[in-house]
Amino acid sequence: MPTEVRDAPEASRNGDSRKGSLRSGRGRIVDPIFKWVVAACGTTVLIILALMIIRTTSEAWPVFVEEGFFGFLLGDTWDPGDSHTEISGTYGAWPFIYGTLITSAIAIVIALPPAIMVAIHLTHLAPRRITKLLSSTVELLAAVPSVIFGLWGLHWFLPNVLRPFFDLLENALGWFFLFEGPVRGVGYLPAGIVLAVMILPIMTAIVREVISVQPVEQQMAAYALGSTRWEVITKVVLPASFSGIVAATMLGLGRALGETIAVLMLIGGSQSWGASLFGTGSSMASHIAATFGESSPESRTALMAIGVALFLVTMVINILARLIVRHMGQSKGDAAV
Repeated sequence: MPTEVRDAPEASRNGDSRKGSLRSGRGRIVDPIFKWVVAACGTTVLIILALMIIRTTSEAWPVFVEEGFFGFLLGDTWDPGDSHTEISGTYGAWPFIYGTLITSAIAIVIALPPAIMVAIHLTHLAPRRITKLLSSTVELLAAVPSVIFGLWGLHWFLPNVLRPFFDLLENALGWFFLFEGPVRGVGYLPAGIVLAVMILPIMTAIVREVISVQPVEQQMAAYALGSTRWEVITKVVLPASFSGIVAATMLGLGRALGETIAVLMLIGGSQSWGASLFGTGSSMASHIAATFGESSPESRTALMAIGVALFLVTMVINILARLIVRHMGQSKGDAAV
């Protein structure tokens, strides 16, 4: 009997070896291969990103040299030339940068509160059957192409809903510079509102996933101490989900910054800029899409420079978001941030 006990571990080791466990020869071969494949995939992403930056910057470099980097970013005159060998026009991208920032800011301000509230409803309040239906609806809305949003916004939502609301808003708050008329229909505000509808599904989905993985034990402990549902959500769930909410906001902001077709249909397409939300303008992506096909070689170089500026704006915003998350994590002692 003792002999059988001593022989059992040996048989177990032999069985593990035959099955190719981590200690077997096959396991020792697969592990390095897997490691190098994963490393190659990560490196490939970095290489592609670096090549994109290098290529677009090299194409746009003559414009930066002629206008100056900050002169190009802050200039407000866009007068393309038609030269093939030199930069003969005047290129200032600030109206397009301003249009991109203002429409994206409007979209985030409008979309973030509903995204958080819908996520809370799906995870803490709604019955299970309704949760499945609403989750499927949100995911379906996220799959709608942007051109459909643009057509819907331009031909139905704007004339039937937004334009009457804008008229009321201008009559009530026209004295304030943000709502100074006239109301033209298309402009920064309608483009920002439609962008908010576009980014709402993806933000909602991410916030919902973040909230749903929060530890139930902490919530039950808060209930045991006499907290109400409102107190548990606002003082336990949402603070613990802060990093994920910021990540969802940045992802939605990234889509809003780069959105093209819907913004092109609704922003107005002018090269001016102003403080009024009823004003018309252009975003960086929409201006590139609207003018690239018929542009001269010199103008295409300037459009490449707008692409570089768009990448720079996106990168700066993401860096600021990471700094905010890190600061909040340190102040609250969140080691996971």
